[in-house]
Parts: sequence; C-alpha cells; structure tokens
Amino acid sequence: MLYTSTRDDTVRVESAAAITMGISAEGGLFVPETVPRLLPDEIARLVGYDYIGRAKAILPRFLTDFTKAEIDDCVEGAYSGGKFSDSRVAPLVELRDGVEILELWKGPTCAFKDMALQLLPRLLTVSAKKTAGGKEIVILVATSGDTGKAALEGFKDVPGTKILVFYPRDGVSPMQKLQMMTQEGSNVGVCGIEGNFDDAQNGVKKIFTDKNAAAKLAGLNRMFSSANSINWGRLVPQIVYYVSAYCDMLAGGRIQAGQKINIVVPTGNFGNILAAWYAKEMGLPVNKLVCASNANNVLTDFIHTGEYNRNRPFYTTVSPSMDILISSNLERLIYALSGRDTQLVRRWMDGLSAGGLYDVGEAVSSKIKEGFAAGFCDDAETKKTIAGTFRKHGYLCDTHTAVGIHVYNRYREMTGDTAPAVIASTANPFKFGAAVLSAFRPLTAKDSDEFELIGELSALTGVNCPGQLINLKDKPVRFDRVCSKGSMEEVVFELARNG
Repeated sequence: MLYTSTRDDTVRVESAAAITMGISAEGGLFVPETVPRLLPDEIARLVGYDYIGRAKAILPRFLTDFTKAEIDDCVEGAYSGGKFSDSRVAPLVELRDGVEILELWKGPTCAFKDMALQLLPRLLTVSAKKTAGGKEIVILVATSGDTGKAALEGFKDVPGTKILVFYPRDGVSPMQKLQMMTQEGSNVGVCGIEGNFDDAQNGVKKIFTDKNAAAKLAGLNRMFSSANSINWGRLVPQIVYYVSAYCDMLAGGRIQAGQKINIVVPTGNFGNILAAWYAKEMGLPVNKLVCASNANNVLTDFIHTGEYNRNRPFYTTVSPSMDILISSNLERLIYALSGRDTQLVRRWMDGLSAGGLYDVGEAVSSKIKEGFAAGFCDDAETKKTIAGTFRKHGYLCDTHTAVGIHVYNRYREMTGDTAPAVIASTANPFKFGAAVLSAFRPLTAKDSDEFELIGELSALTGVNCPGQLINLKDKPVRFDRVCSKGSMEEVVFELARNG
C-alpha cells in the first residue's frame, strides 16, 4: 500500500513516511492509492472479535509496511490496560427502534478524538524509527477543543516527541480549556490564539509548508508532524469504529448480513465522516452518510450545491468543536470523486485560499449527493434536542451529539428513510456542562462556576460526571499564554528549542 498526495500525483510513500510527515511537502494530504476491500465473509468473521481484534484485522490493510507485531503492540497499547472506561471501547446504545448511538467518548479525555489519539503516538513512534533518521518529532496541533486535549494526553512524555497545541482563546468550552491548561507532561505546550479555529488551523498549515521553517527545524535535528486529522495516522483508526459498530449490530441480531445502514456524524472538519466514507468504500454496507452541522453550515450548503463558500458569518455556538468554516478533510473526498485529478484539486484549494470559495461542478456534486445527505441546526434546536432526547429516551447527550440527533430526525421526516442508523456521539455531555444544563433551565450571570453547574446537571439527570473531568477542579494551571495569529511560529520555535 502506497500513499500519494491530493495535490501531486508523483508522490509515492509508504504509510510510515505519510504518518511521520503528516502533510505532503506541497500542502496536499496523503491518501492511499487504493482502498482495500472488506468482503462479506470477512465482515462476518469480525463479528466474533472484540474491538481490539477488529482493529488488528483492519489496520494492516492500510499499514502494510508495519509488521504484525508492531501493529499488535500499537493497538494493545492504545485500547487495553483500562484506558477506556468500557471494555467494548466504542459501545452502541439503543436510542429507539433502529437508531443507535455510537459512544466514542469512553477514553481518557471523554471525547471521540481518544479513539485515534491513543493510537497515533504509537504509530508515529514506530513510523519515525523507520523514516525520521533519529530526528525528534515536533507535533503541531490546531484544535477546536477536543483534539487538543486528546493529542496532549496521547503524546504526553512519549520519547522523541514534543507537542504544541494552539486553540482559539474564546472558542472552546470552559472544560475543554481547563483540560488543556492543566495538562501534565514534560514535552507538551499549549497556547491560545487571538482568533478562531480556522485561524489556528491556517497558521499551523502555513508553518508546515514553510520551507524556511522546516530547514530551521532540521538544523535543530527535529522535524514537524501533525496530530490533526490531516495526518493519515489520525484518520485510519477512525475507520475501525464504523466497521466495529456494524459488526456489533450484526452480533446483536439488529441487522442482517449485507443490510445497509445509515451513519450520522456531527462534524466540522469532515474527518470523522470521511472515515465512515472510507469504511463504505472498503465494502461496509452503508446507504447514506448524513453530515450534521451547527449554525456554521458551510458543509451543509456544499453538499446541497457543490459550492464551498467560507465567506459567511462565523458563529460561536454551544457545539464549539464544529465551529469551523474550512473543512480540511473535504480535500480527500473531492480528490477521490474528481477521479484523483490533482490539477483540479489544486485549483479548488487555490480558490479557497485566494477568495474563500470553489465549486466542484455538477459531475462531482452529483456523486457527493449520491452518498451524502446533510443538515444543520442552531443553538436553540440543539438545546431542545438535548432536553427532548432525555425526556423521551432517558439519554443525556452533549451538544454535538444533539446536532446529529436533530439532523437525523429531520432527515427521516423528509425522506421516509427508516434504514437502521448509527449516530456518532462525539463527547461526554459533562465536557459541555453549562451548555447542556441550559437545555433544561436558563442560565443567569451568577452561573459562572463550571463545577457547580456540573453538579447541578448531575443531580438533575442522575448521570455522573467522569472523574477525569470533575478532578480538574484542583489541578494547577500550567499554560495560560495567548499569542496573536502572526506570532505562532515564534511560539513553535520556543518549544522546539526549550521544551
């Protein structure tokens, strides 16, 4: 299995090189030259495996330059040993007949990013030994909230790495911010920026593709890599949990072999739903991929029209991890659906950089509509869905999962499509405690203590807050620095030099 770039079809590297580099030199994203097939009898065999066994069976198809022992060690290290609070790792919970919630937040930071970011540091360590020539890896991360903490926790004290996370100072939840500011580890750094997530993401990409910055870092015997989902090593673990969810539905007798399901994903950067698309391309029986957005509905409009236009108001919402107007992983999808036309992809990405928009044309747009549906909801609808879901089904969800539930309810009403469905649940509700509580009662100015609000939410719903969140109350703040968008590179090299 070789990997090429979405912007340069002359690139050919193995998975270890793609994971170590994170992004191709010209700014393109690494993609597999072919997508391996998962045959019906192979899916049937996976039904008898646990999550770890399924990961060990699927990952080697994409990571062909890893030995079996290397993959087994990486997977065991990521998902065993009590790191996840549920032995099933990614359990399904029935919401109502035919609709199930895929809980992806049983890991150490209570967000779906743990599913990949407990594995990526191990994959990167193995990859660097194969390709980095002894260089230390400096990992840059832009986060809208959950990726930052999950990456910090995954790479904490991993030998041969340093990690620096940038987050929008006013664009994450109080709990997300506190998780990052109190992060432990000798090789970690955290910095807020004056701007939104797109500003952080653009800044990181600019540093990645700056040849002078790369040369400067090489002079320190270091090289850049990424823990964002632009890194294939972040994306490939996410394919596993969609296959695993299908297997669990088969094992429970809730679907028949070969029966198609719908997969619903609340997403802003498109990586989580793209993983589901790769699972479908492998042969997983999927009918529709439903892309759920908040008020920053650039993806909804794109899926409906074929025009991607980020020139619109930016909203700070109660589902901040989706407050994104530049969806980086969409590049991988339009590359594939354009017939792997790198010139077209370059032109579209240049249009996005220069004018904030591009149009993929009727042919590609039609292919997108065949596989995807899309919808969005605002904060009021999000809160209404949280309260309604709890009252009707006794299930407490976070703000992002609520977006997914609302969009899927509307999709079923509009289409009459009653295929069995899996809704990806991306975070524990207590990561967004104030916003979730506000779905049950209005908050006032005096409601400022995050931990008092969490206590009230727990008392109201009978749901316990995870210890790793409630225990943040007494942890000392280590990182409270804030920088401008223009000074991000300066912060990066301070970490690279000094740690």
